[in-house]
Amino acid sequence: MGWTDAHAHEFEIGAGLVAPDWWIREAWSEEEAHRYLDERRVSVAAVVAELGPRGEFEYRYDMGDGWAHRIVIESAPPSAAGEFPLPVCVAGENACPPEDVGGPHGYAEFLRALGERRHEQHEDMTRWIGGVFDPKGFDLNWINRDWKGAKRRRR
Repeated sequence: MGWTDAHAHEFEIGAGLVAPDWWIREAWSEEEAHRYLDERRVSVAAVVAELGPRGEFEYRYDMGDGWAHRIVIESAPPSAAGEFPLPVCVAGENACPPEDVGGPHGYAEFLRALGERRHEQHEDMTRWIGGVFDPKGFDLNWINRDWKGAKRRRR
């Protein structure tokens, strides 16, 4: 996505929920916490194996802002000796909305302000984003390079 995990997030996978341990401890009572798995203990390979090709799951980010994304598994990767290759993003659309833009409604207002030079917040939003922002920009190669780099950083 391009977000920095500065906010709470969770994945809804089948009947289960996967989230960072701090979110599970902070947000849910003991009775509700049993529905969650710590994201450090769930691999992408396990999710792919559970859901299979054409399986879907939901990624929610910054709970107060209401970001929700449907992720579709295009195909299960071939395994060699029980190893799964790192998944790759095969398609996508548009740029990642900026962190802390205010959810879908805030993002729509942000784009309106950037697109209208006479908008009262045009200068503030341009300065806040650091200049140019292309809402249609999507760089598949950058996403896959960043994903591989993140995997190396976690080791």
